[in-house]
Amino acid sequence: MIYDLQPGQLLARGVSRHLRSYGFVSIEEFVPNRGLRVDLMALGPKGELWVVECKSSRIDFTTDKKWQGYLDWCDRYFWAVDIAFPTELLPDDTGLIMADGYGAEIIRMGPEDKLPAARRKKMLQKFAMDAARRLHRFRDPGVAKAIEAQNENSSLDG
Repeated sequence: MIYDLQPGQLLARGVSRHLRSYGFVSIEEFVPNRGLRVDLMALGPKGELWVVECKSSRIDFTTDKKWQGYLDWCDRYFWAVDIAFPTELLPDDTGLIMADGYGAEIIRMGPEDKLPAARRKKMLQKFAMDAARRLHRFRDPGVAKAIEAQNENSSLDG
């Protein structure tokens, strides 16, 4: 039920819904590299990769010390916030999405900084593997522990 979701998860849900209208698919809480976990990684119809960080409050934003490390793992970077968020806190050279639990709107497009080919290949493979594991876990809940163990082992690889 939507009421069971945390504020950031509600924003991610609205953003995912909106991005689907552009042909994007997305994964929440995606790990592009060890020590990093983005709120939303979106894959576009032309293979573009966007990172969206969902911030539900001023404190949520000011305590985030890792966001600049996400820039190396995407073609475009966005913040997703609700209408009450003080957007003047957000860097002007990043994208901005206004969202709620039901939808979103891109207010400012994030600047494009295309990934190098080798990193793009790695990210596309990681995205596909993560999506497939999540689908398998959903379709066959009895193997969830085995999949979690695989995820832990693959995150150690790289």
